[in-house]
Amino acid sequence: MNAEPAVQQRLLELADIDAELNRIEHRRRTMPELAEITEAEKAVRSSKDAVVTAETSAGDLDRDIRRLERDVDAVRARAQRDKGLLAGSGVSAKQATDLQHELGTLARRQEVLEDELLEVMERREAVQTNLDVAHGELAAAEQHLREVSERRDGVLADLDASEAGRRRAREPLAEQLPAQLRTLYDSLRERRGVGAAMLRARRCGACRLELDRADVSRVKAAPADEVLRHEECGVIMVRTSESGL
Repeated sequence: MNAEPAVQQRLLELADIDAELNRIEHRRRTMPELAEITEAEKAVRSSKDAVVTAETSAGDLDRDIRRLERDVDAVRARAQRDKGLLAGSGVSAKQATDLQHELGTLARRQEVLEDELLEVMERREAVQTNLDVAHGELAAAEQHLREVSERRDGVLADLDASEAGRRRAREPLAEQLPAQLRTLYDSLRERRGVGAAMLRARRCGACRLELDRADVSRVKAAPADEVLRHEECGVIMVRTSESGL
C-alpha cells in the first residue's frame, strides 16, 4: 500500500486523537467516583437495614406496651368493681373475705404488670435512641451518595464534552485519508488498540521496540510513499525526520 508522506503524517494526528479518546474512555471506566458510589450505595443499604431493624424492635415493644396497658387497665377496673361491691350493702362475710383476697391478688398483679410495663418502656426509649441514630446515619449516607453521584455526573459531563470535541476533530481528518489506508488503520486500531505510530530514533512508537538491523535496512530502502508496518506489533510506522534513518 502506498500513501504520500503528508497523508501518512495525518495518520499520526488521527492516532493522537484516538489515543486521547482511549484515555477518555479509560477515565470513564475507572473514575474513582464509581468506586465511591459503590461504597456509598453499600452504606445506604446497611443504614436502611439498621433502620428497619430498629423500627421492627420499636414496633414489637409498642405492641407489648399497649398489651400491658390494657392488662393494667383491666386489673384496675376489676379492683374498682370489687371495691364498689365491698362498699355496698348485702355482702356476706364470706363474700367480703373473698373480695378482700381478690383485691390483694389484683394489687400484686397490678404491681407486677406496672413493673413489667416500666421495663418495656425503658427498653422502648433505648430503641428510640437507636432508631434516631439509625435515621441520622441513613440521612448522612444518602447525602453522601447524592454528593458523590453529583461529582460523577460532573466528571461524566466533562468527559462527554471532551469526547464530542475530539470526535468532531477526528471526523474531517479521517475523511481526508484514502479509503484503503483508513480501513487498514481502523482495523489495526480495533485489534491492537493503536493503528499508527511514529518511528522515532529507530524505535516503534506503539510497542517501543527498537528495530533490528534488518528492519532498519528494509525501512531505509522503502520508498517514501510506501506504508510500512512494524514486523513485531503490526502497527503502521510513520517515518519522520526523527526516525533516525
